[in-house]
Amino acid sequence: MNRLNHPQLGLGIGWRPELALDIERRGDLGFVEIVAENINPDAIPPPLLKLREAGVQIIPHGIALSLGGAEPIDPARVRRLSDLARRLDSPLVSEHIAFVRAGGIEAGHLLPLPRTKAALGVLIDNVKRARELLDVPLALENISALFEWPGGEMSDAEFVSRVVDEADTGLLLDVANVWANARNLGGDPIDFLRQIPLERLAYVHIAGGEEREGTYHDTHAAPVPQEVLDLLAKLCQMTSIPGVMLERDDHFPDSRQLNSELDAIAEAFAQPRKHSVTAHA
Repeated sequence: MNRLNHPQLGLGIGWRPELALDIERRGDLGFVEIVAENINPDAIPPPLLKLREAGVQIIPHGIALSLGGAEPIDPARVRRLSDLARRLDSPLVSEHIAFVRAGGIEAGHLLPLPRTKAALGVLIDNVKRARELLDVPLALENISALFEWPGGEMSDAEFVSRVVDEADTGLLLDVANVWANARNLGGDPIDFLRQIPLERLAYVHIAGGEEREGTYHDTHAAPVPQEVLDLLAKLCQMTSIPGVMLERDDHFPDSRQLNSELDAIAEAFAQPRKHSVTAHA
């Protein structure tokens, strides 16, 4: 999957019923993202159908495939994701570099993977199997983590790079997660961006969070920090990105606040590309 195959998405937002009216009124949105598990393929909400008729692209975003789990993926979950994409004429679907269940127990959270060759191999096998069952391309998202497993054999950037390269997928880059991980676990977010395959970018997430007892939590329930907007602007100077979208899942702002935040994201997105500084080979 190369850059030429990525659709141009523009400015977007995560669709939620609480934001549906503001989303409908915003005239410059090129796409919205939906949580796939929350939408029945046989009962698409009318506001989503109206957006699709208006030319807004809709991307199903999965949270329950558990691609990094040791157990084989559930084909029924993948087929449901594919069915939803087909019903909405979606250009791609996305999921996470994470696991959410083990031994039949649901974690209720996106959990980080041990950065080992063994874990990478399992993840790649599961992703390849999912791709076989999907009718559209798949993009994988880097997650935020509050801890790291011991015994890591590679950096976060290398782990992310290898799975998207070796499984041949797109990259859904969450710049808020990059910033959060650098703040909580150490590292330079710019170095992370330099080391990943930006040519595989499908689109970008940006969101806000809050600090609790010295740890930053990516809650999607607060305004985007200025530092994260700055990181997005730097990314846009490094490479062309097909699209960027705001995630907001709780404590929904009023129309004025929401549009102000989308305007700030659009301004960062519009930063002219200066030159490519990615070191990924």
